[in-house]
Amino acid sequence: MPARNHRLPRDLAWPLTPNDIRTVLGVQETDAADLDFDNRPWEDGTALHVEWMPRLSSNYGGGIHPGWWCTVRIRVAPLPAAERAAARHILRQSALPELAAWISAARHAPEPWTLSRHSRSWRPEGSSTAHRDDQQPYL
Repeated sequence: MPARNHRLPRDLAWPLTPNDIRTVLGVQETDAADLDFDNRPWEDGTALHVEWMPRLSSNYGGGIHPGWWCTVRIRVAPLPAAERAAARHILRQSALPELAAWISAARHAPEPWTLSRHSRSWRPEGSSTAHRDDQQPYL
């Protein structure tokens, strides 16, 4: 979704595009993930969030075959439009490579880890990013 998408108020913009994510993850991995662009900013400044959703029979009910279940959910939150360019540069430099590594590690993690939900979030902080795991405070 381009940052100029009309779903957002003029003072907000998404710092990343689907193409930014697709470039780092590859088309196949991006297609296997649930990619969503939020309409409202997160209160804590999170710009990028990934969540591991385990494939359990209890969470794919309602007729959805487990093979179709997306185990990775990626969300991009809008930021103030004036911060978009700087945030995009920072997120592309550090958060997106970390996102790709996190997803790869999750896909190859031992079964006990994959059977529960996990997440990682990133937010721009100055000239770098801060991250947090499983909704813990930012480092």
